Amino acid sequence: MSAQSQPVAARPVAGAGVRPSLTIRRWLNASPAKVYAAWTDPKRLAQWWGPGAPEDMRVIELDVRVGGVFHVGFEFQGERHDVHGEYREVVENEKLVFSWFWKSTAERVSQVTVKTRPDGDGCMLTLIHEQLHDEAARLGHTRGWTASLNKMERLFVREDAR
Repeated sequence: MSAQSQPVAARPVAGAGVRPSLTIRRWLNASPAKVYAAWTDPKRLAQWWGPGAPEDMRVIELDVRVGGVFHVGFEFQGERHDVHGEYREVVENEKLVFSWFWKSTAERVSQVTVKTRPDGDGCMLTLIHEQLHDEAARLGHTRGWTASLNKMERLFVREDAR
């Protein structure tokens, strides 16, 4: 994990029904507009999302507006994985909030919030994934988001070198 990545696991507060969440903060060598584009442009998204190579990614639908939906699929270790959701809040270059569920477990809907803010020559990205099904889901999504954000970070380093 990058020294600039700071995963923070939210601890459940005493009480029944509290579902796990995760928070990852990452400084990126890019403007908030470039980071926002990496989340909202299908070609950009395919370059960093998921565990495999960009050619394994399929951005099937990406309708970035409140009420719009997304569907992203990828192949990994011989299996097909599809994630879906609906955009709940869209603030250009600042914030995205969307629901999140895997096709294989459509009843397990969680929520992802992505925030960006200028920070020096780059921006600080904060990703919050909440209302996860259980601790195993929190751990799996922490690994997945960390790996994807590592790829995003490398994407901006390569662009800066050009």
